[in-house]
Amino acid sequence: MTRATARLAAAGVASPRVDAEILAAHVLGVNRGRLALVEGFTPQQAARYADLIARRERREPLQHLTGHAPFRHIELAVGPGVFIPRPETELLVEWGLSWLRSHQVSAPVVVDLCAGTGAVGIAVATEWPGAVVYAVEQAPSALTWLHRNAAEAGSGGAAVSVVVGDATDPNVLPGLAGKVDLVLSNPPYVPVTTALSDEVAHDPAEALYAGPDGLEVIRPLIVTAARLLRPGGAFAVEHDDSHGEAVPELLRAALGWSEVHDHRDLAGRPRFATAIRG
Repeated sequence: MTRATARLAAAGVASPRVDAEILAAHVLGVNRGRLALVEGFTPQQAARYADLIARRERREPLQHLTGHAPFRHIELAVGPGVFIPRPETELLVEWGLSWLRSHQVSAPVVVDLCAGTGAVGIAVATEWPGAVVYAVEQAPSALTWLHRNAAEAGSGGAAVSVVVGDATDPNVLPGLAGKVDLVLSNPPYVPVTTALSDEVAHDPAEALYAGPDGLEVIRPLIVTAARLLRPGGAFAVEHDDSHGEAVPELLRAALGWSEVHDHRDLAGRPRFATAIRG
């Protein structure tokens, strides 16, 4: 793995040793922590490993190579056509769960808008037994992964209902209007002029970009969330790190919202905004 690590480092991979070990563990079918106990690759495994290292050198996402992405306490199936969930979004989920705990909502109705892989909704369903979770997504390529992940979660007892629909449609989920306790969303929010890294560029454009200012999806999502939430219900939406003031301002301007706050990620960057429905 020393040679593989050197190749990945030369290619500019941020964590070359870790990636080389993860790919080795993937090929060997063992936990990364048990690599030292494995004698080595068979010829077939060595060829497969070399291919994966070469693809990683070309900056193909690690998650595409292994076929899964960790998110909080779950593993999600991922691949081309769906946004790879990021660790920063775990903070959005944690805020939502903390809000449910503080308000003692025993069987909450939760909606995940722009669900993608289903990371947000499935995490809530996994960590909050009794939650009724709906995951809304419209992109056919993302829905393939969402259905797969929801089915896997369901087999483990964490039920998530997949809803094929446009989260920005004012008529989405008509039967839930005024009945939802918590709306969470990690929508497209990147301004179209933003330059992306080679790896992020593997994510589908429709899951990344949202117009010149990056707010073309968030604006109608605020309307959708307002319609779905019951009085006193909560909304949390992830945004670009340039939106730390813009998104809270949109919420305040929309009226009917209180306790509007913006929250920073672990690197100190503005990451998501929250508000309570009046």
